[in-house]
Amino acid sequence: MPTLSAATAGPPLLEVEGAHLTFGGIHVLSGVSLRAQRGEITAVIGPNGAGKTSLFNAVSGFYRPQRGRVLLEGTDISRERPHRRAALGLARTFQNVALFRGMTVLDNIKLGGHTRLSANPLTAMKYFGSARREEMALRREIEREVIDFLEIDHIRHLPVAALSYGLQKRVELARALAMRPRLLMIDEPVAGMNREETEDMARFILDIQEERGISVLLIEHDMGLVMDISNHVVVLNFGQVIAEGTPAQVRSHPEVVRAYLGEQAARKVAA
Repeated sequence: MPTLSAATAGPPLLEVEGAHLTFGGIHVLSGVSLRAQRGEITAVIGPNGAGKTSLFNAVSGFYRPQRGRVLLEGTDISRERPHRRAALGLARTFQNVALFRGMTVLDNIKLGGHTRLSANPLTAMKYFGSARREEMALRREIEREVIDFLEIDHIRHLPVAALSYGLQKRVELARALAMRPRLLMIDEPVAGMNREETEDMARFILDIQEERGISVLLIEHDMGLVMDISNHVVVLNFGQVIAEGTPAQVRSHPEVVRAYLGEQAARKVAA
């Protein structure tokens, strides 16, 4: 059975070209462009309200920009619905945990894998024949390649509601991995976590990139984590890209310092 890794060499996996998104006259995104390279971690950072989650929603299909394009491996997917983008290899987690709290960990993770099953509604409801075989194969794959990988075997039969916040975030990551993504979009994975949970999540994200070659698009406010694990950083402010480059380049960029720390700090960096 193939593994969940899907990255190969070639041009950028994801390209956003000149995305404009407006709600009631408010410009949420104003000509935003970015590239996510294969097998790399691309971080999107910026102050609250900069447009980061709106950009994620535009990439994953929850929002449709009025102008601009989203391309996956050079193919324009701007008009594809979210479920089609998921089938093409886009998976995401959310800023607020979006799990079914009354269901077990295993059942929540299996929902991610169901996007790849071929059983029709009739056989799926009756749970026989090919539907049963697919379901059993999916469960074996998830247990071997997702649950073990993220070290959550000890909680797989527990209801999500019984878990700590940090473990719930890990389960949501597991559900996204079960989709066999080519691009994994992770929205604020360590928000609200303690230091140990943050270190664990950073390790898992690095393992996803390094061991499985999966491209990662990351939103995060923890600048220590972003600078430690990212290959490329894109900075948004008021819906526009104000800087991009390596973590070292972005860290000292005057526009970035101004956005986070104010005008006086930016003048000191530029001096």
